[in-house]
Amino acid sequence: MSTTDVPAGIHYENVSRFFAENIEGGDAPLTFTLIGDGRSNLTYMVTAGDRRWVMRRPPLGHVLPTAHDMVREYRVLSALSNTDVPVPRPLALCEDTSVNEYPFYVMEYRDGVIISSDLPEGYATTPEERRAISIALIDTLVKLHAVDYEAVGLGDFGRPAGYLERQVRRWSEQWERSKTGELPEIDELIRRLRASLPESPAPTIVHGDYRLGNMALDPKDPGKVVAIFDWEMSTLGDPLSDLGYTLVYWGNPDDPEERLNLRPGARVTTQEGFLTREQLVEEYAKRSGRDVENITWYEVFALYKLAVITEGIYARHLQGKTYGKGFEGLQRTAPRYVELAFEIASKSSNPALRGE
Repeated sequence: MSTTDVPAGIHYENVSRFFAENIEGGDAPLTFTLIGDGRSNLTYMVTAGDRRWVMRRPPLGHVLPTAHDMVREYRVLSALSNTDVPVPRPLALCEDTSVNEYPFYVMEYRDGVIISSDLPEGYATTPEERRAISIALIDTLVKLHAVDYEAVGLGDFGRPAGYLERQVRRWSEQWERSKTGELPEIDELIRRLRASLPESPAPTIVHGDYRLGNMALDPKDPGKVVAIFDWEMSTLGDPLSDLGYTLVYWGNPDDPEERLNLRPGARVTTQEGFLTREQLVEEYAKRSGRDVENITWYEVFALYKLAVITEGIYARHLQGKTYGKGFEGLQRTAPRYVELAFEIASKSSNPALRGE
């Protein structure tokens, strides 16, 4: 592979040497191809002949503390690889920053269908198959939340006590580090979230970015999840935060255009057969046995979190540090997330979340 063909974020000689020394079959000329949208951690397909692996590293211009932690991703994948939660098997971790600027890790490649902006042609063509995708998404989340984190060696993976309060505070700190301009409305949103904190159920492993676009489905069976990706925000905490986050990415047939335009892929789930957000919540409650009465709070929190995340991406874009497809003409979307958060909060049964 010539140096002109090497994607940004890869020191070809150093990384090739790491593969040769640590990956079975990796002592051959390697080809690196950026996959995914590159809006957070960078993911590369690595090939050598007919062998394929996946490599993950932090984004270019990575500056935020605690974010994009490769060691945490590698650890949680290692812990879950022997459970019934479908994850790619991690193969090697490099913490030596002299190799490729930041830590990175290598995992096995899992062949599957990833639904991002649309359903692939000829895939899940019937309402029954699309319903099966919905159920698989919820069943897999319930499996994750059922894992005994102590038994798999993740007892010290997070601090579950005070998780929600700490999350609200943490993302407010990230906002101050990432913001490209003032947005006074977010301060009121933070105040409401703090004033209306629900009581969390027993803690579980939390993915932190759980959504349809972060999983691969069996090419021949849409109702089977073969892998969950992007564990960079995983920790121990409130399982309902995962469900609330999923709902924000899930479009309903009666959603207004503004909401559907906010998240790539939201239109996919408006097709016949996909469960609605309300039905997803019902299925999760039925399968997990957890009380979902306060799910509106978690939806509002997820939108607040996404406002901060997208602001960070926009800030990196302004610095010329984003890499991958889809960044042309990137606009600031944090205000729209905050606006939708207020809209949902105004319908809450909790007066404090409504701002009263």
